[in-house]
Amino acid sequence: MKLIIQIPCFNEAEQLPQTLADLPRAVEGFDAVEWLVIDDGSTDRTVAVARELGVDHLVRLTNNKGLAAGFQAGIDTALKLGADVIVNTDADNQYCGADIPKLVRPILESRADMVIGDREVTGIEHFSGMKKALQRLGSWVVRQASSTSVPDTTSGFRAYNREAAIQIMVVSKFTYTLETIIQAGKLLVAIDHVPVRTNPKTRESRLFPSMGAYVRRNAVSIFRIYAQYEPLRVFWSLALLIGLASVGVWIRFAVSYIEGNGKGHVQSLILGAVLFIAAVVLWALGVIGDLLAAQRVMTQKTFERIRRIELQLGVAPSHYEPGTPAEPRRAPDQIDTPPADAGPAGAAREEDRGQAERPGEAVRL
Repeated sequence: MKLIIQIPCFNEAEQLPQTLADLPRAVEGFDAVEWLVIDDGSTDRTVAVARELGVDHLVRLTNNKGLAAGFQAGIDTALKLGADVIVNTDADNQYCGADIPKLVRPILESRADMVIGDREVTGIEHFSGMKKALQRLGSWVVRQASSTSVPDTTSGFRAYNREAAIQIMVVSKFTYTLETIIQAGKLLVAIDHVPVRTNPKTRESRLFPSMGAYVRRNAVSIFRIYAQYEPLRVFWSLALLIGLASVGVWIRFAVSYIEGNGKGHVQSLILGAVLFIAAVVLWALGVIGDLLAAQRVMTQKTFERIRRIELQLGVAPSHYEPGTPAEPRRAPDQIDTPPADAGPAGAAREEDRGQAERPGEAVRL
């Protein structure tokens, strides 16, 4: 089995040496452990440093496309490079690399398809009280939206087996953490979480310029992602609230009319009509959203089938460059010889390794 540890990077030349030094080169249960760096349009020496430190694989995006795009590019590449399990970690060395064996254990034991590292944020010293409270609140909202029990939904330290990675399709341009959990919950992917350690803070977060931006962006992301999967519940709930408000306003007008003061409350009649029309529009949006959600499911199934076909045909990953792996990286008898029809990256798989090599994982075509 092959484990690929992917690290999305943007101008991380200073942090990358410490991050890579913390990562394992051997993990129990795997024949090979390889490192993949996704360079998200860095303008510093990130790529050169990655090569100097013996990174096995590089993905170089032409410009800064954002964390979500880098994460998705890494997943696509890791699959085509033959990964059986993919671990994602941050380039700022926030997470303890020694906990990777703990992170992948539920997958190796066939108890989960996706595992999230729980940082136990209440114990992180450099997190302010406000940030800890917002983390807990945000995680609770995501748990309700995804029907999962993940305690730390914004953690980027996570592991995917091959089947779960094939089904992932990130469309957000901001972050992948929340979307992939809600998506996994709706796709009935088995999710687990394990406590992990964190390292001392090395730099400020680049995703959020302020606490207000953090709340605003995450709130919009959660609403948008949840509305994609549950449009009827979202829009019909809003329609019900506004519809009840319109009925309340009309009742007020009716009472005034019965008391002989109807002419003085005509504005209530107009307001009630406006609110009722808004409720009808929201109801219609829910119906349209539900139809689009059904179309999205079909699109995702098509994407999944195309990805499986690409993996079987050995299609080379985009923006891929071989790294400079450190030697000796693994014993000669552990080296997997790629098939003759493998692409430039050696990514071809013999029938996607088939059901026989991955018990309990059905290959759907």
